[in-house]
Amino acid sequence: MAKKGFFSWFRKDKSQDEVVEQTPVSTPSQTEQAEALAKQQAEEARLAAEKAAAEQALADKLAAEKAEAERIAVEQAAKAQAEAEALRIAEEQAARLAEQQAAEAARLAAEQAQAEQLAAEQAEAERVAAEQAAKAQAEAEAQRVAEEQAARLAEQQAAEAARLAAEQAQAEQLAAEQAEAERVAAEQAAKAQAEAEAEAEAQRVAEEQAALLAEQQAAEAARLAAEQAQAEQLAAEQAEAERVAAEAQAERAAEQVQAEQPLEQQPEPQAKPVKESFFARLKRGLMRTSENIGSGFIGLFRGKKIDDDLFEELEEQLLIADVGVETTSRLIQSLTEHASRKQLKDAEALYDLLRDEMQKTLDPVAIPLVPENANGPYVILMVGVNGVGKTTTIGKLAKQYQRQGKSVMLAAGDTFRAAAVEQLQVWGQRNNIPVVAQHTGADSASVLFDALQAAKARKIDVLIADTAGRLQNKSHLMEELKKVVRVMKKLDPEAPHEVMLTLDASTGQNAISQAQLFQEAVGVTGMTISKLDGTAKGGVVFAIADKFKIPLRYIGVGEQIDDLRTFNSKEFIDALFTQEKADS
Repeated sequence: MAKKGFFSWFRKDKSQDEVVEQTPVSTPSQTEQAEALAKQQAEEARLAAEKAAAEQALADKLAAEKAEAERIAVEQAAKAQAEAEALRIAEEQAARLAEQQAAEAARLAAEQAQAEQLAAEQAEAERVAAEQAAKAQAEAEAQRVAEEQAARLAEQQAAEAARLAAEQAQAEQLAAEQAEAERVAAEQAAKAQAEAEAEAEAQRVAEEQAALLAEQQAAEAARLAAEQAQAEQLAAEQAEAERVAAEAQAERAAEQVQAEQPLEQQPEPQAKPVKESFFARLKRGLMRTSENIGSGFIGLFRGKKIDDDLFEELEEQLLIADVGVETTSRLIQSLTEHASRKQLKDAEALYDLLRDEMQKTLDPVAIPLVPENANGPYVILMVGVNGVGKTTTIGKLAKQYQRQGKSVMLAAGDTFRAAAVEQLQVWGQRNNIPVVAQHTGADSASVLFDALQAAKARKIDVLIADTAGRLQNKSHLMEELKKVVRVMKKLDPEAPHEVMLTLDASTGQNAISQAQLFQEAVGVTGMTISKLDGTAKGGVVFAIADKFKIPLRYIGVGEQIDDLRTFNSKEFIDALFTQEKADS
């Protein structure tokens, strides 16, 4: 039976009530009525039971629906909570993933940037390395070419030097053999020594020409030459001092003997020998140099035509005389330019032009020293390496200034060499010149400070200060020289008024490196070139004048006091280029 709805029960009851209400209309019997009532009551009881059951079923249904609804609500709440929790977890995971992805992206970006930087640096390094390699290759090629050219030039110069040296040695040998018969036994040893020195000189000339571009060999040769020159200078200075003392003693003895003799017994004075002229002495002093320069060119030019061979021979002759590569190149270039312009008709005209060009090289440095100072003594600081003749030059200068009517004082600043102080004192005693000195080993700057104070107090006109000879490659000695200059300036800001560098002409091209370093250390203002009479390397005068343009004050062409000459470029050129030999 189909389940009836809740409201259908009410409609059924209503129909039954209507039936009950309508029943009285008929007139059944009491039994029938009773039966009908019983049926009605049974029906009502049934209906009531069904109603109660229906209501119970409805209540149960409602309760079940409520429980279901509550269960669904709980499930939905749990589901919502689970979904929220899942969402939170998902969001946290998403956040962590995003952070990880961001960190990873940053790491990858950093690695990429680093890789790009490394790549850029590597590319730059490769570019720089390539440039350096190309530069090094170019420099190496240039150096190779220069070395090849230098080697060829050195070979040519060495060969020519060897040939000339051999010819010169042969000529000297013949002269020595011819003179041997006229000499005594004691002179035979001197002859042998002269021959040995000639051979050594020839060998040294060849070695110097071959080693123009070898600085280390040149420096070593210069050191040995300086040591040998120092030893020779020491011996010469000692001999000079002994000779001076002996002459003084002999003069005093002779004067005493003469004074004791009666007037009628005294010998008549002998006529004085004719004094040699200044120019004759200069020409004689430059004789060895003029054999290579000046008069030595006559045979080279006479009867020759102007061509490349003549210029090549002239260049070799100038180099052998130590005129220097740069100065020689400049002279040859000037002569070549004049020849190319057809301004020279023959080789003798070229000879005259060479003479003029060489004098033009010397004219700018021919500036005499004028030791005048209105505010106190004129201070001359003498500098130079060992053995160049500084002390001897000081003595000669002092005598010359004394002859000019000037008061002179000497300062023995060479406290290193034991004989230096005594040697300077001998010069002072000979010429009645005061000498300020201390013991050997004293501080040179202190000695010169005391000397300048004394010169100021005595109103001396010229103070000449000696200094210890020092090799130009010893930096601490050069610093000591700078200290001397600083100490002098404390008493006189203008002192020293002249820093005079003494150079030995026989050292050749090494004199140029000496001048360079002394100029850098103390600022050389003047030069004296000594020993020109004992060498064929006088051409270095031209190289020094051309390179430094420093005034050349004096030249030494002999042992006498007057042989220290104020440099005059015209007289110097005239003496070199004269075609007559000086009287021996």
